[in-house]
Amino acid sequence: MDIKSMKYYVYWLFCQFELITCSYLMEPWEKVLFYTFNIAVLLAVPYAAYLFVCSHISTAFQFFSYFFGNQHENTVSVMK
Repeated sequence: MDIKSMKYYVYWLFCQFELITCSYLMEPWEKVLFYTFNIAVLLAVPYAAYLFVCSHISTAFQFFSYFFGNQHENTVSVMK
């Protein structure tokens, strides 16, 4: 793909984004706030997924491990 046509394609996508979100009607300071919020949300979603998906997978693995009979020994000994 040609670099010039790629530049026009990215510009076309940006124009489509502005049309869909109606951000072409905003003042410049409103655009800055709007784009900052959108970028913050787009960065927060993968970060949250990175933090929480691993723990959910670990918890699910422990649950199914217990469910199918692969139980861990109790490490706390009972003192009399």
